Amino acid sequence: MQKLEIKAAKRDVFGKKESKRIRKSEQVPCVIYGGGETVHVAVDAKALKPLIYSPNCYIVEFDIEGTKEVAVMREAQFHPVQEQILHIDFYRITPGKPVSVEIPVELVGSSEGVKQGGKLMLNKRKLTVRGLVEHLPDILTVDISELQLGKSIFVGDLKYDNIAILTPATAAVCAVRATRASRSAAEEGK
Repeated sequence: MQKLEIKAAKRDVFGKKESKRIRKSEQVPCVIYGGGETVHVAVDAKALKPLIYSPNCYIVEFDIEGTKEVAVMREAQFHPVQEQILHIDFYRITPGKPVSVEIPVELVGSSEGVKQGGKLMLNKRKLTVRGLVEHLPDILTVDISELQLGKSIFVGDLKYDNIAILTPATAAVCAVRATRASRSAAEEGK
């Protein structure tokens, strides 16, 4: 997995007033929890942009006033109207313990159904997986070359080494839907 290094300042004062003060100084209040002591930090909002506004999943290496912490982003909260990050939760990575993350899906190959005039629909852009950090890939590739017109690839059809997929097996990852043009071409061929 890709890594992102971020500098952070430890917070000792909590509450709404303190959080508002932190946000006014163009920083974001964050929490790192799991596998030990919960750490409250403030991070520069600009440093978080590559993490938030990207389809990729990152391992975040925090430098908290000289102390190192390694974590993955668990949840981000945004202002309901403005595009402002209000708060982010991070889950600490403990060596030897699996973590759950969302990894982007990449479709590879050329579908037979699309060649026949169908439309490829990507239903799941990310899948939730669980595994050791060293085994987690940057992307999950899904081969669609055998995908026929009117057929789907479900999460249960996918298999990857050293990781478990937590997204329900009945969820469709992608499908090729028939279009009017493909239906009329099929009728003309009869």
